Amino acid sequence: MSEEAEERRNLPVGFFDSGLGGLSVLKAALQLLPDENYLYLGDSANAPYGSRPVEEIRALTFTGIEKMRERGIKALVIACNTATAAAVTQVREKYPEMPVIGIEPALRPAVVRSRGGQIVVMATPMTLRQQKFQNLLHHFSDQAWITPLPCEGLMEFVEQGNLEGPELDEYFHTHLDPLVTDRLESIVLGCTHYPFLRPHLRRYFAGRKVDLIDGSEGTVRELRRKLAAKGMLRAGTEPGNLTLWNTAGPEMVDRSRRLLSMPTD
Repeated sequence: MSEEAEERRNLPVGFFDSGLGGLSVLKAALQLLPDENYLYLGDSANAPYGSRPVEEIRALTFTGIEKMRERGIKALVIACNTATAAAVTQVREKYPEMPVIGIEPALRPAVVRSRGGQIVVMATPMTLRQQKFQNLLHHFSDQAWITPLPCEGLMEFVEQGNLEGPELDEYFHTHLDPLVTDRLESIVLGCTHYPFLRPHLRRYFAGRKVDLIDGSEGTVRELRRKLAAKGMLRAGTEPGNLTLWNTAGPEMVDRSRRLLSMPTD
């Protein structure tokens, strides 16, 4: 391998999210691809993306990507369902030489596991409105009972570090209580912030067999596949390094470190 190719292989994989949610995907990458170097950029200064117009989401996404490219990355994971839905096609068109992996609600694994019950997809209103999700929904609509559930304001709990408490209880009761029946079999966590709420959701569903499914592991497997296809997997003699970066400053970087040590399963 040439020196230039080796240098490129050692560049970090860039992870971009509208804030802290993509850390749930990064956590899966740290477990499945520990040899890689990573650069994570959370745009918490502009969160939430889900309430913004599509063109604004695209502009913010491209701004973040350019910041990471200036530092040097070999591949990009858009670890945000809203940004993926709004911008992944345009990002791939602009950077055809770079592997770009988006994330989408894990509807496929939920349908594969389905026992004929109801599948609820929790996501931001913007993610559910986008054509990317609508196409996914149409593809599986004749195979399973799927109910999209817009969850405006839920990702802000994670951004603010509020992973417990009566306000979160009230949110779940308001949004989920009408859907909790004996036919409910799985919840698709269609925003990368939501896996950090898993412990609370499990307590909410205590006594019921409800699967909580997210797309983190599938996204990382796709990252591994694309890196391998281009001969870009890093095989270091020691684990790779991680750089955390957030547009809202050091406090959010510290919060990011705390979230990475928390369980998402």
